[in-house]
Amino acid sequence: MRFRHADAIWSDYPELVAGALRAAGVDSAADVGPRVAEYTARAAARLAGATESAFPEVLAWRRAFARMGLKPTQYRCASESLLRRLRKEGALPRIHPVVDLCNAISVAYGVPVAVLDADRIAGPLLEVRYARGDEHYTTFGGGTEHPAPGEVTFADSAGRAHARRWTNRQSGHSAVGERTSRILVVAEAMHDGGGEVVPELLKTVAEELAAHWPADPAAAVLTPSAPEFAFGA
Repeated sequence: MRFRHADAIWSDYPELVAGALRAAGVDSAADVGPRVAEYTARAAARLAGATESAFPEVLAWRRAFARMGLKPTQYRCASESLLRRLRKEGALPRIHPVVDLCNAISVAYGVPVAVLDADRIAGPLLEVRYARGDEHYTTFGGGTEHPAPGEVTFADSAGRAHARRWTNRQSGHSAVGERTSRILVVAEAMHDGGGEVVPELLKTVAEELAAHWPADPAAAVLTPSAPEFAFGA
């Protein structure tokens, strides 16, 4: 199984800094509460000085969304949505220990972090690319949608879309759940400084996974010259 960004994405968004991580052996039994609290506290302290809309990490994704023809205040990248929720509600929703941990790390760094069940992805390729319009996307409610032609999506070899509007919304089909044991984590930044932040974020995720599960994580920063990451079987 391979993960990559299409050449057209690298060409159209040269500011993109992307990283991927794979891990096996996760489950829903780990207690990540103290670590989640630490990372969300870090984000909350930052939010006390400015709203998420002023963060350079968020502003960069808003500019990218505008270039995609999307209204940034209608469609938000995942990290902005989480930061907004944290600011308004004082906490993030508890979903699954792996997701909770990655969501907390996402708000701490201000960068979108996607976590997918690797066994729910049809190989041999998962690619961030422009949609043709015939891909099928499963909502968390079980409904089916089709990304608009030209929309950026995570598409697998079976034509299943695992995200809508790039970093806006993940699919319910590959959401981490009770049966998940192998995961693919993707972090993507658009802001100046992303080249330093993404490797640090991946290292943090890897360390936390290894501390809570026998996960043996492996990660890489992706570039136009080295765009592919192997994961899964």
